[in-house]
Amino acid sequence: MDSGLGEGSSGYSTMDDYESLISTTDAELLKRAWRNEKAAPQILRYEAALVQRSREQIKLMEETVEEFTSSGVDPLTVSLYQMDLDRTLFLLRSYLRVRLQKIEKYMFHIRKTTELWNHLSRAEQNFAERCIEDMEQHMQQSVLSKLPSSYKSHLKQSSSSEEDDMVPEPKLDTYVICRSKKFLGAFQLDDRQFLSIQCHLLSWRMNSFIFLMSMNFWTVLKTLLTLKLMIYTLYLISL
Repeated sequence: MDSGLGEGSSGYSTMDDYESLISTTDAELLKRAWRNEKAAPQILRYEAALVQRSREQIKLMEETVEEFTSSGVDPLTVSLYQMDLDRTLFLLRSYLRVRLQKIEKYMFHIRKTTELWNHLSRAEQNFAERCIEDMEQHMQQSVLSKLPSSYKSHLKQSSSSEEDDMVPEPKLDTYVICRSKKFLGAFQLDDRQFLSIQCHLLSWRMNSFIFLMSMNFWTVLKTLLTLKLMIYTLYLISL
């Protein structure tokens, strides 16, 4: 097995260099951030530097397209610049929209979880706080004010509940399909925390798809992101 991995690594070296070069562009980084955010059940850390660079590039491209249009540059050239601009706008808007959808759905869970709250940008935190205030006010005026005192909480089913059992939380018992961005060879997944992972020793070849199951998806997700792997799609299950 060791010899086979050695031969494979030399065969993939040239393609790995090309993939590494392509994957470092902001467009590809933004696409990866969007896909990972869309696939992950919990909200990921806000890519502040990447978003700022993307906004600056969008502003520069808009100025370039406007200048080319006014100066009579070939329409085909202008359309290519416009296409690149539209693609970047789509990726950025989609990335931010997915994050806002998660905040709206899991606002109470995110607010009480320090780690997730720190994943938000300052603007997203303000948005979450306004959503929470509006939801609390709406629930109080339309429903809770008409219920007995023991059922007036929007977080608990009753005053006897010990936990916030009415707060929606993302499902973390998840099947994951991921694709390796480069040749990594054999990799031992960390199971010291007694994670129920079906396949512990994986041979990560470039563009190979791996199917995993974990009882604690969040731990596995952070491991995959550390390895710079692309999360392609998720299948939620009930265990």
